[in-house]
Amino acid sequence: MRKFIYSIMAVMLLVTFTNGTSVEASFGWGYKKNNKNEVPDIGKYKEVLKKYGAYFVDYSGDKNIYLTFDNGYEQGHTEAILDVLKEEDVPATFFVTGHYVETEPDLVKRMVDDGHIIGNHSYHHPDFTIISKESIQKELETLEEAVAEVSDQKELKYLRPPRGVFNDNTLKWSNELGYIHVFWSLAFADWNVNKQKGWEYAYDQVMKQVHPGAIVLLHTVSSDNAEALANIIKELKNQGYTFKSLDELVMKDNLPKGIYGL
Repeated sequence: MRKFIYSIMAVMLLVTFTNGTSVEASFGWGYKKNNKNEVPDIGKYKEVLKKYGAYFVDYSGDKNIYLTFDNGYEQGHTEAILDVLKEEDVPATFFVTGHYVETEPDLVKRMVDDGHIIGNHSYHHPDFTIISKESIQKELETLEEAVAEVSDQKELKYLRPPRGVFNDNTLKWSNELGYIHVFWSLAFADWNVNKQKGWEYAYDQVMKQVHPGAIVLLHTVSSDNAEALANIIKELKNQGYTFKSLDELVMKDNLPKGIYGL
């Protein structure tokens, strides 16, 4: 049995909205982890992402890295992370929630002022697979409006679904609403603030999994990540990697054709 992280097995539950509309089975994003510095296997998800132009990696083979951070709430480490990114001249995408924008408007503004991209992680962080298209639209538009109120970024185009949960409908609907799904090909258990293991752990996890074209998911609540980030960036630069933004990846792939160039 393959051991996929982040619940790659489908949650085969059929639910209905109050209006009686059926919802397809939901899936938790995941992949077959390896320590061979190779793009991980995502199995049947590859065709689903291909169908909707979603991303989890840059398949070009170039030694590019795309840093992404999920921000649901603040734990006091984001400013230090932004300082490192600025010092190392590295772009990143921060996927934020409504709670984060409400409580940390100055940090959101700084992200944009520093040249980073704000991505949509929804306003209330619901499971998209059990709500309607109209509800998803409201989640995305409300978050976009909140970001526009506190920063110079007026439009959001990248979406990371809450909890990494998705299905065919949520991918389709998000496309229709003008969004591109961005999953990830490198991640580890970094989000539990009560189980931090030291900066060396975060550093080792990234180095074990890193591969050309990696879209890296980190959580800004992690003290390990904040303390390891400078060393991670410097070592990857030493190994010949170049840090790129999601805009550069999408531009290269000639939207909306996506990573497969089809």
